[in-house]
Amino acid sequence: MSKIFTPESLGELHADGKLFGVIGFPVQHSLSPIMHAAAFEKLGLKAQYVPVEIPPEKLRETVALMAKKPFAGWNCTLPHKIELAKLVDELAESAQKLGGVNTVLNDNGRLVGFNTDGEGWVRAIREEFSLDVRDLRILILGAGGAGQALAKQAALERCEKLVLVNRTEEKVRELASSLAPYFDTQKLMGADARLKVVPWDETLIAKELDQIDLLVNATSIGLKASDAAVLPARILQPHLCVYDTIYRPAKTRLLAAAEEAGARGANGLSMLLHQGALSFEIWTGQSAPLMAMRQALKKAVNI
Repeated sequence: MSKIFTPESLGELHADGKLFGVIGFPVQHSLSPIMHAAAFEKLGLKAQYVPVEIPPEKLRETVALMAKKPFAGWNCTLPHKIELAKLVDELAESAQKLGGVNTVLNDNGRLVGFNTDGEGWVRAIREEFSLDVRDLRILILGAGGAGQALAKQAALERCEKLVLVNRTEEKVRELASSLAPYFDTQKLMGADARLKVVPWDETLIAKELDQIDLLVNATSIGLKASDAAVLPARILQPHLCVYDTIYRPAKTRLLAAAEEAGARGANGLSMLLHQGALSFEIWTGQSAPLMAMRQALKKAVNI
């Protein structure tokens, strides 16, 4: 694992070549440094990619410091994606549509925010399940930065149906309200609404899963070894495709539960790969070396 920098230790960082990184709180779980180091090496680019752990209260001052360091760009993971969107100078179309920033380009001191999570996820679902998001009935757990981005991407893709579940119902209802125009069409789904908000109640979720193709965990439940499955095997069904945006551990409790239920499952490594490849292309203007990046990720998680 790369040395983890903090706002206080950034002054010790002396880059040989262009400087990139990932910010979050925490960041020790991130495999982005390994993936991007492999990409830079494969293409012979002189660049360094470092993790920077930033408490929420220090985000603003650290972003300003990173702009001056200068970082040529960086990725952003939990929990800063939505706040980071307020701190950049310009939002690219992807960030405007998805409402958060996971990729920053430092364009000669002007910070431009992008969001590659949505398109990275679409590519991951196609890779893992040979399915297109636009054709699916989807249930997303969680309405934080990742959950909002994926819900908005599903809406932009005009998916068949979208069900949103979050522990704070008010937050997810605001999200659903903003997405309603995408589902106001003549496409028929019988008596069932194409866009729904469901309380976090296992009985209600189980009922919804009867009419769902793709279940997505966009919460952080599963990152800790002590975490129980975000949903138990007894309410999952064999027809489901289950995608957990968490990639460490490689088999989360949710994916183990999906396997027990006879459902297909995949972790977030493929989404990390594809969103990372899109970030790489934004920063360098070159096609990302997907094979080298994929091999580095698989080695890191012992796949």
